[in-house]
Amino acid sequence: MFALQVVNERFDVLPRIKRLFTIKTRWEAFMIIFALALGAVERGKAYLVEFPGMGGVLLFLACTGAVFLGGAKILDCVRLENEQRAGEDAPAK
Repeated sequence: MFALQVVNERFDVLPRIKRLFTIKTRWEAFMIIFALALGAVERGKAYLVEFPGMGGVLLFLACTGAVFLGGAKILDCVRLENEQRAGEDAPAK
């Protein structure tokens, strides 16, 4: 009996932990995109030092371009999930 109760309590914690790593608002999405952009610029600066000239510039642009694509996808997904959540909460007609 006690072992079953402990197992059930552990499984009740998993959704709470999952909720911590879920992007729910546009503000959270923008903060994540900002962090990705900082990392991409740092990586791009390293490419500019490692590969001087046009090769480094192209790799820098590839790093920052990936953030644009990923950020757009994150924002689209947040918008879609919010619309679906709003649709579920709406009263049935």
